[in-house]
Amino acid sequence: MSVEKDKIYPECPTIIRTVEVGGFTKSQLLQKLQQHSILMNKLGERLFADNKFIISDTIYSVRAVELKVRDLGFPEGATIPQLFKKANQVGLELCPLELGPHLRLEYLDQPEGHSGKPSCRHRAPYGSVTIASEILSDDVYFPKGFYLRRIEGVLWLRGYIADHLHVLDPDDHFVFCQNETLK
Repeated sequence: MSVEKDKIYPECPTIIRTVEVGGFTKSQLLQKLQQHSILMNKLGERLFADNKFIISDTIYSVRAVELKVRDLGFPEGATIPQLFKKANQVGLELCPLELGPHLRLEYLDQPEGHSGKPSCRHRAPYGSVTIASEILSDDVYFPKGFYLRRIEGVLWLRGYIADHLHVLDPDDHFVFCQNETLK
């Protein structure tokens, strides 16, 4: 294993984006997604439509940090609870759930997701980026959050399901927020 792969956050490679969040109603946000031809799967639609998905009418900015599961010290992968706990220990926070649609609108140049690699059942799709956010329901069949993907040139905001025992691949990409909220 190379030395670079052994580096743990904050010493690992990351992608940091400052994203404006809030300021829209759900219907306005949905309209913006549609204007950009962004699609949602059924789980994404269910999460977006649920009353637990609350969006802020006040605009604020967050610093979003994209990294791999392995970058938090899990070279063999981790469960979602393990990943979220470790992220918190190193100064990262869960993102507001509404970051998903806003980051999707900002990240329009996401690389193609499949790149000839087959999808694996029970794994995040190749090239996807999952937003680490509070899990709103213990119901295994209720979406746990959003992830971003580009498939054959089409941008997606997708929901996903997983239980607390699901082991994430060490190369899965997650977005967390840095502790300070920007004004």
